[in-house]
Amino acid sequence: MANTHNVTEFIFLGLSPNQDVQKVCFVLFLFLYTAIVLGNLLIVLTVMTSRSLGSPLYFFLCYLSFVEICYSSTTAPKLITDLLAEKKTISLWGCMTQLFFIHFFGGTEMFLLTVMAYDRYVAICKPLNYTTIMNRQVCTVLVGAAWVGGFVHSFAQILLIFHLPFCGPNVIDHYFCDLLPLLKLACSDTFLIGLLIVANGGTLSVISFMVLLTSYVIILLHLRTQSSEGQRKALSTCGSHITVVSLFFGPCIFIYLRPFTTLSVDKMVTVFYTVITPLLNPVIYSLRNTEVKKAMKRLWIKTMKLDEKWRVESSY
Repeated sequence: MANTHNVTEFIFLGLSPNQDVQKVCFVLFLFLYTAIVLGNLLIVLTVMTSRSLGSPLYFFLCYLSFVEICYSSTTAPKLITDLLAEKKTISLWGCMTQLFFIHFFGGTEMFLLTVMAYDRYVAICKPLNYTTIMNRQVCTVLVGAAWVGGFVHSFAQILLIFHLPFCGPNVIDHYFCDLLPLLKLACSDTFLIGLLIVANGGTLSVISFMVLLTSYVIILLHLRTQSSEGQRKALSTCGSHITVVSLFFGPCIFIYLRPFTTLSVDKMVTVFYTVITPLLNPVIYSLRNTEVKKAMKRLWIKTMKLDEKWRVESSY
């Protein structure tokens, strides 16, 4: 590291050089990050405490919400604090750590969404064998595989960047450490590295997205033989998942399929899939799912009763 890296820290340009804009963004992103954590935490607690949400769908949703909290936490806190800082810096090791975790949790989310599509396929196309195929042991293995897949994906990405020489400049035109901005700062030919990034990140995103689309085409074809009520219920559940998939994979494919060029809109696109998408996921799943809304209502009533009981007992 010492022989190939003269740079010991990087400087972020952030979202905007305008101080007034940064202050507005501070308030906005602090609110959004708080909403992300509370919204996804609410889903995790609702699924964990509700007996009616014991199906594999909600088991995966619980882990997806947990991953969303971790995923947004790799960039949002640093972004928020930097909006009030005069100099936005991060150490070389801090940059590599942030790069690893953003792709670790991002890769895990990508595989989890694929697993959830498989769950919907089995539930709709093989309903009689659903409980046998998607038993708790299989669900646990699939979640574990998603975590392992995310780790392998991220480890491969970090290996591609870790040994690149950085000898200056050290200014990153972004608000967090990512592959493409770092490639522009490397003091060596990065053409081959760029191709490998496409093969690992971009192509993997496209393949996963195509697998998801194929599974939903099969589901839609199968629904033609179902009753109107069955179609409505299946489409409602699948519609939520398709929306989340599109919001996540669209921006990722846009960014990681072209490692040799950066555009002015890249920062806004990354804001979308690192902040906006984790915020929308709990909203989409809770508003479009009657069972989740009922479970949240029961959790709220139970919490209010416990709070009232505590107040009464503490008054004595």
